[in-house]
Amino acid sequence: MPLDPITIVMFALIALLIFFMFRNGKKRQAAQLELQNSVRPGAEVMLQSGIFGTIDSIDEEDNKVTLRSGTSTFVVHRNAVSQVVTPVDAPVEAESSALAPDDDPAFGERFSSTDAAPVADPFAPGDVAPAPEADPRREGDNDTDVDGQGNGSAPKA
Repeated sequence: MPLDPITIVMFALIALLIFFMFRNGKKRQAAQLELQNSVRPGAEVMLQSGIFGTIDSIDEEDNKVTLRSGTSTFVVHRNAVSQVVTPVDAPVEAESSALAPDDDPAFGERFSSTDAAPVADPFAPGDVAPAPEADPRREGDNDTDVDGQGNGSAPKA
Protein backbone atom coordinates (compact mmCIF):
# COMPACT_ATOMS: atom_id res chain seq x y z
CA MET A 1 0.00 0.00 0.00
CA PRO A 2 1.79 3.16 -1.18
CA LEU A 3 1.50 6.37 0.87
CA ASP A 4 0.51 9.52 -0.92
CA PRO A 5 2.45 12.78 -0.22
CA ILE A 6 -0.37 14.39 1.76
CA THR A 7 -0.38 11.54 4.29
CA ILE A 8 3.41 11.76 4.68
CA VAL A 9 3.23 15.53 5.27
CA MET A 10 0.42 15.03 7.80
CA PHE A 11 2.47 12.46 9.77
CA ALA A 12 5.51 14.75 9.64
CA LEU A 13 3.48 17.65 11.05
CA ILE A 14 2.13 15.48 13.86
CA ALA A 15 5.68 14.33 14.70
CA LEU A 16 6.87 17.95 14.69
CA LEU A 17 4.02 18.96 17.00
CA ILE A 18 4.88 16.18 19.46
CA PHE A 19 8.57 17.18 19.36
CA PHE A 20 7.74 20.80 20.23
CA MET A 21 5.38 19.73 23.03
CA PHE A 22 8.15 17.73 24.72
CA ARG A 23 10.67 20.50 24.16
CA ASN A 24 8.43 23.17 25.73
CA GLY A 25 7.69 20.87 28.66
CA LYS A 26 11.40 20.41 29.34
CA LYS A 27 12.00 24.16 29.14
CA ARG A 28 9.20 24.83 31.62
CA GLN A 29 10.55 22.15 33.94
CA ALA A 30 14.06 23.65 33.81
CA ALA A 31 12.70 27.15 34.52
CA GLN A 32 10.69 25.84 37.50
CA LEU A 33 13.76 24.01 38.86
CA GLU A 34 15.86 27.17 38.50
CA LEU A 35 13.18 29.19 40.33
CA GLN A 36 13.00 26.66 43.18
CA ASN A 37 16.80 26.67 43.50
CA SER A 38 16.90 30.46 43.72
CA VAL A 39 14.25 30.60 46.47
CA ARG A 40 16.40 31.08 49.58
CA PRO A 41 16.05 33.03 52.81
CA GLY A 42 16.74 36.71 52.21
CA ALA A 43 15.62 36.65 48.57
CA GLU A 44 13.03 39.17 47.41
CA VAL A 45 10.16 37.38 45.69
CA MET A 46 6.76 38.05 44.18
CA LEU A 47 3.85 35.74 44.89
CA GLN A 48 1.30 34.71 42.27
CA SER A 49 -1.15 37.12 43.91
CA GLY A 50 1.23 40.03 43.26
CA ILE A 51 2.49 40.47 46.84
CA PHE A 52 6.16 41.35 47.10
CA GLY A 53 8.20 40.30 50.11
CA THR A 54 11.40 38.88 51.52
CA ILE A 55 11.76 35.23 52.46
CA ASP A 56 12.45 34.68 56.18
CA SER A 57 12.54 30.87 56.26
CA ILE A 58 11.70 27.80 54.21
CA ASP A 59 10.17 24.56 55.56
CA GLU A 60 11.29 21.82 53.14
CA GLU A 61 9.11 19.09 54.72
CA ASP A 62 5.79 20.92 54.39
CA ASN A 63 6.78 23.04 51.34
CA LYS A 64 5.99 26.25 53.23
CA VAL A 65 7.69 29.62 52.92
CA THR A 66 7.56 32.30 55.60
CA LEU A 67 7.47 35.65 53.84
CA ARG A 68 7.83 39.14 55.33
CA SER A 69 6.11 41.99 53.49
CA GLY A 70 6.28 45.34 55.23
CA THR A 71 5.14 44.71 58.80
CA SER A 72 3.18 41.54 57.95
CA THR A 73 4.38 37.95 57.91
CA PHE A 74 2.79 35.34 55.61
CA VAL A 75 3.15 31.58 55.48
CA VAL A 76 2.49 30.40 51.91
CA HIS A 77 3.02 27.25 49.87
CA ARG A 78 6.35 27.14 48.11
CA ASN A 79 4.64 27.00 44.69
CA ALA A 80 2.92 30.33 45.40
CA VAL A 81 6.24 32.05 44.70
CA SER A 82 6.00 33.06 41.04
CA GLN A 83 9.33 34.81 40.57
CA VAL A 84 12.45 35.97 42.32
CA VAL A 85 12.78 39.71 42.01
CA THR A 86 16.29 40.72 41.06
CA PRO A 87 17.37 44.34 40.86
CA VAL A 88 17.55 45.52 37.27
CA ASP A 89 20.09 48.13 36.35
CA ALA A 90 18.75 51.05 34.37
CA PRO A 91 19.82 50.85 30.73
CA VAL A 92 22.66 53.18 29.88
CA GLU A 93 21.25 55.87 27.65
CA ALA A 94 23.54 56.71 24.78
CA GLU A 95 23.42 60.27 23.56
CA SER A 96 21.80 60.04 20.15
CA SER A 97 21.29 63.73 19.60
CA ALA A 98 23.92 66.10 18.26
CA LEU A 99 22.39 68.92 20.29
CA ALA A 100 23.45 69.68 23.82
CA PRO A 101 20.62 70.07 26.34
CA ASP A 102 21.11 73.86 26.40
CA ASP A 103 20.82 74.09 22.58
CA ASP A 104 17.10 73.42 22.50
CA PRO A 105 15.28 75.57 19.97
CA ALA A 106 13.09 78.40 21.20
CA PHE A 107 9.38 78.23 20.66
CA GLY A 108 8.68 78.72 16.95
CA GLU A 109 12.19 77.84 15.77
CA ARG A 110 12.99 74.79 13.70
CA PHE A 111 16.27 73.10 12.91
CA SER A 112 16.91 72.20 9.31
CA SER A 113 18.61 68.92 8.50
CA THR A 114 21.61 70.66 6.88
CA ASP A 115 22.22 73.40 9.44
CA ALA A 116 22.77 73.32 13.13
CA ALA A 117 21.46 76.88 13.38
CA PRO A 118 17.79 77.48 14.11
CA VAL A 119 15.56 78.56 11.26
CA ALA A 120 12.81 81.00 12.14
CA ASP A 121 9.29 79.72 11.70
CA PRO A 122 7.45 81.84 9.11
CA PHE A 123 4.26 81.55 11.15
CA ALA A 124 5.67 82.09 14.64
CA PRO A 125 3.20 83.36 17.26
CA GLY A 126 4.47 86.96 17.00
CA ASP A 127 4.20 87.05 13.20
CA VAL A 128 1.06 87.66 11.22
CA ALA A 129 0.06 85.06 8.67
CA PRO A 130 -0.64 86.36 5.15
CA ALA A 131 -4.21 87.12 4.30
CA PRO A 132 -6.06 84.39 2.35
CA GLU A 133 -6.24 86.65 -0.73
CA ALA A 134 -2.45 87.08 -0.81
CA ASP A 135 -1.83 83.36 -0.37
CA PRO A 136 -0.60 82.08 -3.80
CA ARG A 137 -2.14 78.67 -3.18
CA ARG A 138 -5.62 80.22 -3.16
CA GLU A 139 -5.40 82.52 -6.22
CA GLY A 140 -7.75 80.54 -8.47
CA ASP A 141 -10.13 79.71 -5.64
CA ASN A 142 -13.23 81.85 -6.07
CA ASP A 143 -15.48 79.50 -4.17
CA THR A 144 -18.20 81.34 -2.28
CA ASP A 145 -18.75 78.36 0.02
CA VAL A 146 -16.05 79.39 2.50
CA ASP A 147 -16.47 79.06 6.23
CA GLY A 148 -15.81 81.99 8.57
CA GLN A 149 -12.18 81.01 9.08
CA GLY A 150 -11.25 81.02 5.39
CA ASN A 151 -10.52 77.32 5.16
CA GLY A 152 -12.36 76.85 1.91
CA SER A 153 -14.68 74.24 3.28
CA ALA A 154 -18.10 74.95 4.63
CA PRO A 155 -19.46 73.02 7.56
CA LYS A 156 -21.67 70.14 6.52
CA ALA A 157 -25.16 69.96 7.96
